[in-house]
Amino acid sequence: MEKTVYIEGLGEVVFHRNPRARRYILRVKDGRIFATIPLFGSEKGALAVVAENRAELRRLMDAAPKYTLLNEETTWQIPAFRLHIFRTSRANFYMTLKEGVLHIACPGDTDFKDDRVQQLLRQMLKKALRREAERELPARLDALAERHRLRYTDVKIRDTKTRWGSCSSQKNISLSLSLMLLPAHLIDYVLLHELCHTVEMNHGRRFHQLMEQLTGNRSQILRRELKAFKPFH
Repeated sequence: MEKTVYIEGLGEVVFHRNPRARRYILRVKDGRIFATIPLFGSEKGALAVVAENRAELRRLMDAAPKYTLLNEETTWQIPAFRLHIFRTSRANFYMTLKEGVLHIACPGDTDFKDDRVQQLLRQMLKKALRREAERELPARLDALAERHRLRYTDVKIRDTKTRWGSCSSQKNISLSLSLMLLPAHLIDYVLLHELCHTVEMNHGRRFHQLMEQLTGNRSQILRRELKAFKPFH
């Protein structure tokens, strides 16, 4: 379970339940607060812990490096589209994706330094990334599976914060919508990685041998290249 709420003065707080946790855990990362809820904990309890530690969390938030500010000067080109943020006379935010350009229109009085504005812009970007991911990734996964004679049960597109993909013991594959930020050859690397897990569930010797076979002995090179990227949040 993962849930995100906005708390005035602190910004976005992400609640995540971990059955192995023995206590509530708070951490600050990339301008957001992450709260881990233990097995017998609750969201109400986590909110209370956040409130108790509000001053320290604010101090850590102020000291932590912030995510890159999105505004009219943002130049962002990814394989899926080019980002164009601009002001408009309309009173609401809206976006359109046309001819490879994602246009995000903002009201004329938009304060781009406002955390709520930044979160809204990121939500809009995630919506666009999900749409592109759902359009492209399942077909791409099917083609690779057929080419290498590998079978999976189902595929889902998810908004993951740290992982590009995962594969369950039932051969259900989850793919991050952030894969759309990657160049095509690294997308294929991640898809092959998860397809290999339908055969080898761990990262043992046979898994790495299969990855080397399917990537033309370039698995380690591609893995190092992937480390330069991280999922969008």
